[in-house]
This record gives sequence, structure tokens and C-alpha cells, in this order.
Amino acid sequence: MKALDELTFDNRFARLGDAFSTHVLPEPLDEPRLVVASNDAMVLLDLDPAVAETPVFAELFGGHKLWAEAEPRAMVYSGHQFGGYTPQLGDGRGLLLGEVYNEAGEHWDLHLKGAGMTPYSRMGDGRAVLRSSIREFLASEALHALGIPSSRALCVIGSSTPVWREKQERGAMVLRLAHSHIRFGHFEYFYYTKKPEQQAELAEHVLNLHYPECREQPEPYLAMFREIVERNAEMIAKWQAYGFCHGVMNTDNMSILGITFDFGPFAFLDDFDAHFICNHSDHEGRYSFSNQVPIGQWNLSALAQALTPFISVDALKEALGLYLPFYQAHYLDLMRRRLGLTSAEEDDQKLVEDLLKLMQNSGVDYTLFFRRLGDESAALAVTRLRDDFVDLAGFDAWAERYKARVARDGDYTLEQRRERMHAVNPLYILRNYLAQNAIAAAESGDYSEVRRLHEVLTRPFEEQAGMEQYAQRPPDWGKHLEISCSS
Repeated sequence: MKALDELTFDNRFARLGDAFSTHVLPEPLDEPRLVVASNDAMVLLDLDPAVAETPVFAELFGGHKLWAEAEPRAMVYSGHQFGGYTPQLGDGRGLLLGEVYNEAGEHWDLHLKGAGMTPYSRMGDGRAVLRSSIREFLASEALHALGIPSSRALCVIGSSTPVWREKQERGAMVLRLAHSHIRFGHFEYFYYTKKPEQQAELAEHVLNLHYPECREQPEPYLAMFREIVERNAEMIAKWQAYGFCHGVMNTDNMSILGITFDFGPFAFLDDFDAHFICNHSDHEGRYSFSNQVPIGQWNLSALAQALTPFISVDALKEALGLYLPFYQAHYLDLMRRRLGLTSAEEDDQKLVEDLLKLMQNSGVDYTLFFRRLGDESAALAVTRLRDDFVDLAGFDAWAERYKARVARDGDYTLEQRRERMHAVNPLYILRNYLAQNAIAAAESGDYSEVRRLHEVLTRPFEEQAGMEQYAQRPPDWGKHLEISCSS
């Protein structure tokens, strides 16, 4: 394990130059203090987790100090926001401090969100508030623990710096980790500003550093795009399978690596609702839960348009055509496993769809249903879960089909069934009300609940003694929290 001053920097993106980013120094927070840190994320940088409790840690990630080898840059990009194209966006409140090269041979971006104004702040103050920083930290680490591709979060640093949103709040910074923070919007920016040299340089950068295996293919750029299509299809399949709503699927929030990042008004489903909208600013429901699949394809089409200088239109269309088959294969595979099935049958998709319709009409808790389904034999489980449904006849008919399907699947013990299903059906998820409780305590200066919730969510599939309150259905007030982009 290393100390903070022993990190090795290799700032590859910064070396692309001023056409791609602008040098900006972080604006320090007043009285920086550690709110929460992720030991697992610290290990990615070979850092000793104990350094999080040292004063220099809060000073570094609160903007007061900087490594000599760091090169803080605000990245420029554009993107489609709610379907409309915005010619220039960029890091308006975040800075890429540099890239750390760890002992495993991996590069990790250190991206500091809430670091102050940049040339791309667009009338904003460049700050992040404590509540949004806590939500992003918890979501990053919770999604990773569920097996959903995501950026990581190292820490949240709180402060006494006043920040105005709907009311006066306290400023904070969250340090985010990813192998790259390049977005679809990076390619769109150079395509629409007609800068072919920079666009080609960006494409080479992504191909060489992040998709080197595609170099071996006859058409490397096409191979890279196909890989991006599949990665995004798999990521969104996992969102849908676990009930995660991103909330702002603009192309500037879509990773070229197919990971979840730029968390805003996200939410996990409580009661199953395919039409759920987690962002109260999304008046048309563009980014509703059920729309995430087609929007993923729409965003990939926008990226494809930006890649037309390198790949033929016909080849791009063919690659885009793989998105839905990829998505359906990944989604159905995970849903089979969530139902405790180890084999595939043609009617499995209908079995899943019919269950979700019944859950929709009865307001059944999405996470707890699948967890409880694996507690017992199929026959006992559906008997106990029956009372959660309004359409009893409909559920009884589904339950008979399910029991017959399980019987055809194979002969295994109750313990094998429970172990297999509990390994993919979480007991704990990041419900909005749990996050809100932790935020309320943190805003009063008590960080213990944020830290406890984080620890629970790092082991979502494992029953944890004394943590029963984190596995309960939310109270009514907890189901109707409104989260905005400005949070």
C-alpha cells in the first residue's frame, strides 16, 4: 500500500493538448473535512485506506493541495440534452486532476467534481453541494457492488463553503474514478465543429488506450463501435434487471466505455413501475424507466453519426442493429438467474413479462419480491408472496407456470436454490429515502449514517446482522421524493 505522495501519474488525456481540455486549478473549499471514503476504491490506487483519516487527504480532495505531477484539466465536449443538440458543454464543475498508474498496470482518472468554475461553467458556480455529492458517492459504489458497470467514488469532502441552490447549502467535492471520462459528446463536439484532425486524434486515443484488441480487426474503428454498442447494451440490461433509473441519459452523460456515470436524479425502483420518472424536470418522460432501452439506442445512433468520417453508414447501421439483440440476451439471462433458472426455454421472456405486468398492477416491491422468491422452494415462496398481488387469479396462473418451469429446470436442493438466487437478488439497494436519511444527518454534521449505509451497500447480497432496517419497504413519504438535476 502506498502513501498519498507515492502515487504515479501518467496524464495521457492531458497530453492531447488545449484543443481537448483547459488547464484550471481547483477552487479550495473552506474547512474541508472527510465525510466518507471507500476503502475498495482506495485499493484501486494502491492507497492505504488509513490515509483517508489524515488532514492532508481532505486538503488534497478539497482543493487546497495538488500533486506536483497532477495536471488539472477541464474537458470540452458537447451533446444532445433531452434530444436537442447543445454545441458546447464541458466540465462545468469538474476537473480531471490526472491519471494514476497503479501496480496492476491500470490507469485511473482522478476526476474532482465540485472543484469550482471553469470556462465551461455556463453561468454556474462550479460547485457541488453535499447532498448531490453523497448521492453520487453512494450510487457509484452501490452499482459496482451489484455488478453494474460504473465509475467509482473515492471520497466525499464536506466544507463550510456556502452554495446557493433552491436554498443555501454547503459545498462539497466528490473524487470520481474511471479508466476514462470520455463521453459520446466528445466525439460529437469535434464532428459538429468540423475539426477532423482533432476528431481523428481523439479516435486514435480511445482506440489505442481503451480498445487495443480492436486493432487486430480488419476495420478497427468499426470493431470498436461494435464493442461500445455491446457494452452499453449490457449496462442498460443490468439497469433494467435491477430497477435502476439514471434520469438524465443525455449523450454527454454516456461513457465511451459503457459504464454508468454522471449521477444526477437517479433512483432505484421501489414498487415496480415501468413508467417511473425519477427526474422531476423530465416533464415528457423522455428518460423514464421503460424508455432507457430505446434511448440507449438513440444515443448510440448519435455517436454513430459522429463516427461517419471513419466508418461507412451501412456498417454503422449494421452495428446498431446488434444493440437490441445484445440487450435482450443480457437482460433475459439475468432475469432467468433472478428467477432461479439455470437453463433457457423459448417462453422465458413471456414468463418475465407477465410477472412484471402483475407487479405493475399491484405495486409490488421490485427488489424484495425477487429476494423472497429465493428464500424457500418455488411452491412455498409463491404461496407467501401471493398476498402482495391484487389480481390473485392472474398471479395464481403465473405461479403454476413458474413452478412447472422450475421443475423442468433441474433437480437441485433448497439450499442450492437459495444460494444461487441470493447471489443475484440483492437484499439491500440504495433506496432514495435511505439516501435522504443519510444526507439529512450529514447536513447536521453527523456522517455516521452515510458511512454505515455505504458499508451495507458494499455487500448487497449478503444478509448483515443488525441491518434489518435497510432491507425494509420504504415508508409512503420515501416513495415520492422528487430529485432534480440541480441536486
